[in-house]
Amino acid sequence: MGAGWAAGVTRARALRTRCLGAEGIRDVASSHTLEDALRYLAATPYRHDVSAAATPAEAQRAVSATLLWHLRVLAGWQPATGADAIRALASGFEISNTRHQLRYFSAEGPSPASAGASAFDTGRLPPYHLGALATAWTRLARTRTPSELRATLAASVWGDPGGDTPAAVATGMRVSAALRLATAVPDAARWAAARLALLFGREVFVVGRRLPDVSVRRAARLLGPRAVGAGSYADFRHALPATARWLLDDVDEAADLWRAEARWWDAVERDGRELLRRSDFGPQPVVGAVALLSVDAWRIRGALELADRGGGPGDWWVEVLDAPR
Repeated sequence: MGAGWAAGVTRARALRTRCLGAEGIRDVASSHTLEDALRYLAATPYRHDVSAAATPAEAQRAVSATLLWHLRVLAGWQPATGADAIRALASGFEISNTRHQLRYFSAEGPSPASAGASAFDTGRLPPYHLGALATAWTRLARTRTPSELRATLAASVWGDPGGDTPAAVATGMRVSAALRLATAVPDAARWAAARLALLFGREVFVVGRRLPDVSVRRAARLLGPRAVGAGSYADFRHALPATARWLLDDVDEAADLWRAEARWWDAVERDGRELLRRSDFGPQPVVGAVALLSVDAWRIRGALELADRGGGPGDWWVEVLDAPR
């Protein structure tokens, strides 16, 4: 650690000012219309991709695109290990692009006129521009069938998802991302394990969908073989390692797993604040900045949804914003 990290850590701390913060997010959520909320965002660091005529989904995507841009800028200031950490933390954007690519195949399939083009080239949905944060997206974007997409994943750092259905690919990529994050970013290992426990619990005990064997084996590396082999939610929860069990401690029923979502983000925020306060020049402040930027964007997306419903407080809003800081 040392001089090689100086510029990256300085930039990470500077990007903290791009967060809207609790007060600004409350203002967005209390807007009476989505248009009012978007006008508010137009005067904030999120203004670049926000359009006053955006639909709720477009507005939320614009917020995510702004987050991605901040992460790309931050990665450009890092030494190689720092850029690798941000790439692992930002893997959800490549998963989103891939899911949309596969959804296009499932819905329509490529036409002869669009052979060789990605789903996004047809104007259906713009991809996230990943830049140097991409791992395999350049190759995935050129695939034309689900089986070709699966083969491309299998030949990449993502690994074989164990199937080419939308569910198998999305789940397989998320499991792979959690494992890579825990390995590449030790300071985020607790987040990765807990998030994977939430994903596994939802898929198996709420949706009732068995994960492909390859995803189960990967999940076992973070959650343990007893947990992934459990026959009931109660057994699953009790078998989890401490790195993941904390998220589900008082979630006694699988149907209540939704409550763990906000708690996970609260933990990421608390840990992120602590990491950003580190005085050393190393990866911790950078990981902390990514965490706080990500939490801010997640809460803004929720605030936009509330504004679209007419604004004002609600149970979700109290749980998300009134968490300890």
